[in-house]
Amino acid sequence: MAVPQNVFVGTVARDYDALESTLSRPAPVDSAVAFLAEVAGGGAALEFAIGTGRIALPLHAAGVAVHGIEISADMVDELRRKPGGGEGRIPVAVGDMATTRVAGEFALVYLVYNTIQNLLEQDEQVACFRNAAAHLAPGGCFVVESGVPSVRRLPPGTSAVPFDVSARHLGFDTYELARQRLTSHHYFTDEDGTTTYSATQHRFVWPAELDLMARLAGLELRERWSNWERDPFTDDSESHVSVWTKPPA
Repeated sequence: MAVPQNVFVGTVARDYDALESTLSRPAPVDSAVAFLAEVAGGGAALEFAIGTGRIALPLHAAGVAVHGIEISADMVDELRRKPGGGEGRIPVAVGDMATTRVAGEFALVYLVYNTIQNLLEQDEQVACFRNAAAHLAPGGCFVVESGVPSVRRLPPGTSAVPFDVSARHLGFDTYELARQRLTSHHYFTDEDGTTTYSATQHRFVWPAELDLMARLAGLELRERWSNWERDPFTDDSESHVSVWTKPPA
């Protein structure tokens, strides 16, 4: 199995929170934290790809003992700089979420914001589910938040779908359907008029494929919603929050 990609280094890690500031607004964070705390049920939680602690820090503040795995040491440094992010508060193992193990069993393992798609090979995604199952106590849950591929928006002969068009940012995804790959392109316009470009690669994955990965890892689907607010998952949903459970021993 190939080593999972790590693009969250240097200035990407330093500027991550600013670039994703919409996600850090109270409403989406509070909804995710409330959902995850309920699923944890008073037990400990492990976040795969904990990043800069956008969800882990408020979840810990809500009374959940949170641990993390993160491939980027630079992202962990950003977490450590935040209030409540000290090493004694939230232990983080530097490594990839497909293979890295930490000590203990958890009531909840979770990953958010399309992070499962950062694993570019199907084998890596399967390994991620198996790694989650290995960390779960019997009856524990694995929660994944991810987008639903936007291929319905692709007219015949095109490969690009815009997701943000604003004065400061132009973002669009280009799809390689046969490989289940997409590239997210970002063009940022600075105040002085200069433009910077960045791109990240992903393996898009359907909820049904994730269900099969869960079954291979010995997990069972418990519930699926469109979002953290538990709106019903439908044919028109653009994202999903899925919960798989590890059967009792």
